[in-house]
Amino acid sequence: MTSVRRAVLLGFLIWLIPFAVAFVVFPLRESSRPLFESIMPVAVSVAAVTLGVSYFRRVSHDYVTEGVMVGLLWLVICVLIDAPLMLLGGPMKMSLTDYLADIGLTYVIIPTITVGLGAVLAARGTARLSQETEP
Repeated sequence: MTSVRRAVLLGFLIWLIPFAVAFVVFPLRESSRPLFESIMPVAVSVAAVTLGVSYFRRVSHDYVTEGVMVGLLWLVICVLIDAPLMLLGGPMKMSLTDYLADIGLTYVIIPTITVGLGAVLAARGTARLSQETEP
């Protein structure tokens, strides 16, 4: 991994951004559950793409391997922070099965995106996602 410290920090942010979004839109969970359930994967996707691009700007080789490693790390970070909040307390108090089927599965978006970013970079043969072509 290019930078474990940076990867962990970005992983925390990938959890924090959707958590903040969920906090703001939580009233929709009762009044418009389908809308709430649609917003959350979008929030995870936006965070993963944005922070994934930021992460890959410093990667110079083994893009797919890096995408797998950082994506799985971020998924684990999100579940480790999120699961205790959803299972043991907080407003939802979900069962483990409900958590994995609902929220846990949504986090699979993260490695899907990071592996995709890595695959694109590997196919292009470029050194990193950057403004190398800009003057």
